[in-house]
Amino acid sequence: MTQEAPVVKITNLLLAEAVNMRASDILIEPLTNELRVRYRVDGILQEGRRPPKVLHSAIVSRLKVMSDLDIAERRLPQDGRFKVKLHSREVDFRISVLPSSMGEKVALRILDKSQAMLDIEKLGFDQFSIEEIKKAAARPHGMILICGPTGCGKTTTLYSVLQYINSPEKNIVTVEDPVEYLIEGINQVTSRPDIGLTFAGALRSILRQDPNIIMIGEIRDFETVDIAIKAALTGHLVLSTLHTTTATGSIIRLVNMGL
Repeated sequence: MTQEAPVVKITNLLLAEAVNMRASDILIEPLTNELRVRYRVDGILQEGRRPPKVLHSAIVSRLKVMSDLDIAERRLPQDGRFKVKLHSREVDFRISVLPSSMGEKVALRILDKSQAMLDIEKLGFDQFSIEEIKKAAARPHGMILICGPTGCGKTTTLYSVLQYINSPEKNIVTVEDPVEYLIEGINQVTSRPDIGLTFAGALRSILRQDPNIIMIGEIRDFETVDIAIKAALTGHLVLSTLHTTTATGSIIRLVNMGL
């Protein structure tokens, strides 16, 4: 069923439409009598075309096949990623499948490298802020935390800072979940908690790799923050993100983590 032409066509159409709209996410949600597709463009959800409800399980299975997920497993959440060639360029998709009462709900995060603005000057910061970020990034050690709600551009900002300071004289290592954009000259590690490769575990190994700069995709627990702060105090520049809505909220978040 997942190989049949109509299903393949409609799935590719949904993906292509999202990329053309410069969407950051696609949501495929089963409702009682229909299938709803929504795209997040500039942070706001917009309704897309509504494929027939009968195609729901076939579309979900097709996406699972593309991401090497288990198509027989419908009771547990699953995560994965896949690449698609659209308009002669490769676009990465991160997929999350969640079993809901109406059927499986799919969320896709679009990582379009051609749309990624990994230039710190083009991210919309005012001049004073850019100068402050550059000053902090040029320091040999310490910690830079980027804060803000989901989808506000924390990771993009981190990558832009890495791009700005990337040079052959510096050994830069990142640990992410997963690696979103591949940058030439930077050693990037994907954390795999399912096989025991956690942020904290990867960080311990990274510190033995003689790094100058370490980027951690996100600080979520005490163990990670503890190693990160010690690394920042022992002569490394550490960059990371925190899920807080404001920069000042980061202090409270760190204290909550046990720091």
